[in-house]
Amino acid sequence: MSPSSHRSAAAVFESRIWARGKRRFTILCLGAHADDIEIGCGGTVLRLLETYHNRIDVWWVVFSSEGPRCREAKESASRFLRGTDHKTVLIKRYRGSYFPYQGKAMKDGFEALKPLCTPNVIFTHYRHDLHQDHRVINELTWNTFRNHLILEYEIPKYDGDLGAPNYFVHLNETHCRTKAEILLQCFKTQRSKQWFSEDTFLSLARIRGIESNAPRKFAEAFYCRKIIY
Repeated sequence: MSPSSHRSAAAVFESRIWARGKRRFTILCLGAHADDIEIGCGGTVLRLLETYHNRIDVWWVVFSSEGPRCREAKESASRFLRGTDHKTVLIKRYRGSYFPYQGKAMKDGFEALKPLCTPNVIFTHYRHDLHQDHRVINELTWNTFRNHLILEYEIPKYDGDLGAPNYFVHLNETHCRTKAEILLQCFKTQRSKQWFSEDTFLSLARIRGIESNAPRKFAEAFYCRKIIY
């Protein structure tokens, strides 16, 4: 893509997402498991809430939340979305790690969701994520929503499947530290995992900030396959 093309795409993204007009704005956040949305796009959600204040409608959908993770998911969503009264949080109970074998039920769930909201942007999992549940959510997102701006977020893990993203949302340190703080405080069941730590979340945001020359050092990164002006 030429430099002029890069500038054009950035301008479109700026006009569609970060405009500060009086119009309302709707986002749909899709996560396979409790904590995926927060890890993948939590900082971006915090920035959008700052930008639109109470003119933003948020749909927050978690597909797997077994045992205590359901309570954790609800608490985390409540804290992340504290900046708006216009939110719908749906916590579903599909069996984690078995999404490819629950295809019909999950497809029906996506079809039921489609008429409920018309999002300006959808946040979902990365197409080439090596976790099978994440890939299913990505495939159903693209299969269901065909006229929307879709941004695919990344989840760091031992598989080593981080790629070269082409969309970056600049954040400040407060966004990133708030994101990490809520994750660590709400998701107590995940603290035993060696990667589930503040330095993981801040380090990835710092690297993406370097890659996108972020003025305040931090960024979240996404994969955008299609953008239409």
